[in-house]
Amino acid sequence: MRTRTQILVRGTVQGVGFRPFIYSLATRSFLKGTVLNNSHGVFIDVEGEAASIGRFVTDIKLKPPPLSTVESVELTLLEYSSQYQDFRIIDSESNGHSRMPVAADVGTCDDCLLELFDPLNRRFRYPFINCTNCGPRFTIVESVPYDRKRTTMRSFDMCTACTAEYENPFDRRFHAEPIACAQCGPSLRLSEPTADGESALPRNNAVTDVRPQAPAAAGDTDLIRSTLQLLQNGKIIAIKGLGGYHLACDALNKTAVERLRSRKHREERPFALMASSVPVVERYCVVSAAEKELLLSPAKPIVLLERRDVMQLPDAVAPGTKTLGFMLPYTPLHYLLFEDLDHPLVMTSGNVSDEPIAFRDEDAGKRLDQIADRYLTHDRQIHIRTDDSVVRVVKNPSPNICGPDLYLLRRSRGFAPAPIKASFKFKTQILACGAELKNTFCMTRGDHAYVSHHIGDLENLETLRSFTDGVEHYKRLFDLCPEIIAHDLHPDYLSTKYAQSYEHSVTKIGVQHHHAHIASCMADNAVEGEVIGVALDGLGFGTDGKLWGGEFFIADFTKAARIAHLDYIPLPGGAKAIREPWRIAAVYLQKAFGDEFTTLELPFVEGMNKSEWSTLRSMIRTKTNCPETSSMGRLFDAVSALIGVRSRVVYEGQAAIELEAAADADVSGYYGFGVAEDGTINAEAVIKRAVEDLLDGRSVGEVAARFHNSIARLIVCVARRSRELYGLNRVALSGGVFQNMILLRQTRRLLEEDKFEVLIHRRVPTNDAGISFGQAAVANAQLD
Repeated sequence: MRTRTQILVRGTVQGVGFRPFIYSLATRSFLKGTVLNNSHGVFIDVEGEAASIGRFVTDIKLKPPPLSTVESVELTLLEYSSQYQDFRIIDSESNGHSRMPVAADVGTCDDCLLELFDPLNRRFRYPFINCTNCGPRFTIVESVPYDRKRTTMRSFDMCTACTAEYENPFDRRFHAEPIACAQCGPSLRLSEPTADGESALPRNNAVTDVRPQAPAAAGDTDLIRSTLQLLQNGKIIAIKGLGGYHLACDALNKTAVERLRSRKHREERPFALMASSVPVVERYCVVSAAEKELLLSPAKPIVLLERRDVMQLPDAVAPGTKTLGFMLPYTPLHYLLFEDLDHPLVMTSGNVSDEPIAFRDEDAGKRLDQIADRYLTHDRQIHIRTDDSVVRVVKNPSPNICGPDLYLLRRSRGFAPAPIKASFKFKTQILACGAELKNTFCMTRGDHAYVSHHIGDLENLETLRSFTDGVEHYKRLFDLCPEIIAHDLHPDYLSTKYAQSYEHSVTKIGVQHHHAHIASCMADNAVEGEVIGVALDGLGFGTDGKLWGGEFFIADFTKAARIAHLDYIPLPGGAKAIREPWRIAAVYLQKAFGDEFTTLELPFVEGMNKSEWSTLRSMIRTKTNCPETSSMGRLFDAVSALIGVRSRVVYEGQAAIELEAAADADVSGYYGFGVAEDGTINAEAVIKRAVEDLLDGRSVGEVAARFHNSIARLIVCVARRSRELYGLNRVALSGGVFQNMILLRQTRRLLEEDKFEVLIHRRVPTNDAGISFGQAAVANAQLD
């Protein structure tokens, strides 16, 4: 029986080769009709035998293109009309409403790599080769449906050969919107800062009159060779990529790495590295099968890996850590740079420390001129800046846990803007503005949460501009008009101020920081109902006006009842105490031993500035600039300083990161916290035991390990008590402290052994980058 069926496929189905896939599938099935992109997804109108259409629909669901994500296939059955003579791909239609995802940028595919290094291919050594299965997407698209005229590639007129490929349904580049070749597409330019400090880069994103003469690729090849020579000579190169500029130098050249640190004002935070292949990475790091899979995945993220004991890189690459962040090449330009390079390059974000990555040429020329010796740029515009993603693998803590877990630390290039599917429908469109550090925002519609790419720390005007530009872009791209604004309770966060000043008539809902953490973990795991929530981080504004960060809750999406927390301590000097952890260590010592702690024969005490402590002690007594906090992150800082690891920090989390690196993984001992009936957790006993161990001559590594083990056992202790009181057996772990792999593995193992169900983050980061997702979930639950 012949019939007619209209099919709407929703999901990530544009810019991923879906229409040619449908064309090929339909013609093989002897079906007639049309396929097009619209603002809802891919729309198919097909006629033929009912059985053939049935198999056709099944194949759409089960065998879609590799980069696509099919979320739903909606069918409308119609009477057979015999109006089609064949099957065709027709032009996209736009009704002004954008209701479908845009694909993330993905690394160069294997087919394009073969062509890139094939002397007989017309795109031989062309640094912008791409096809339907790879290349730029989100960073170049301005609106949807995803067509060339709505991307930054519209300024490049396709040559005859590219047009033929673009229009051929059987070609791999059929409707590959960034399609280009050396005759008609983007090209490279190598330039240097000028003597007066003004960059030789153009004053906008479009480079003009720089395309080399035919054969065009030869000019680009010469520039790449020149760039490689400059790198080998110790120069710092600003390289324009998919979502912005990188700053690159030879990772084996100590002088170049230290010069980059000095110029970038990035004193000690680890640099990211790029290497040509997994075998090169394995010279420097231990790489598991799961980590190799991540390195090679289309997203091509930075993967944090355990470094090998043999030191082959300058300390300045990643001081004070046991991990290195490696990524593999993900653009053709990267592959050409690494063609003959058998060691890593530093490949760090193109910015001055704490600023967002530069992505416009004029902006890069202004901000990077005092850092870069040369610019390797190109004339393909970047519409939206997108930094590299950072991931880890959480290895199995016990045999009963299946498989390693992807643990996102920064969700950006390769992942955003793919939506996160919730287990519930959002009641209305929500804009959640996120936190201050590691900011992301989140917008919702239906059961989709559009968590943004990495914005950064909202501590300056440039990052705030990146935030506001991103919000407006997502609203346009996905046709969103939020009716609810969710925000953090902290009145001084720029994200909160943005929410409060939002001009449209919307309802505004404040969400407590740590409730958002727990809700984010719950939504990440698609669970509802109450959980035992453990939120450990640096700080977040509490409902009592104090700075929380060591919190235990009975929580669901609607509410979070605080059942336990670290006892409050003062932060003498406020933010300065966070930059100088020795102050917090002294506070804890004073609580544990009284004012007599200054007589302890500890290296920390002997090296402490007693006069400065006297001033701080007076501030504490008079409660002058001494906000109170229950932060677990600050306790980590205190122990780090106490045992001699880090007394002052130059980046957020440094003391805790180096404390983790110092811990001896073979130590099983631990200290005991005091937990009062009201849930107040006292750390004095832990501090006393740590001091005793130090006085007894135990190593820094052993004391650091015992401290980590103590936190894990504290979490299990509170979870057991909560299970007895509330009958709950599900524990959600969230907050930046859980980026610590020693703590996470230990906590998870002990909870699993005690038969708890443990929830950790998978699709959004456990740090503050996941806050916006949780804010959206809480705001939604609080709506009538």
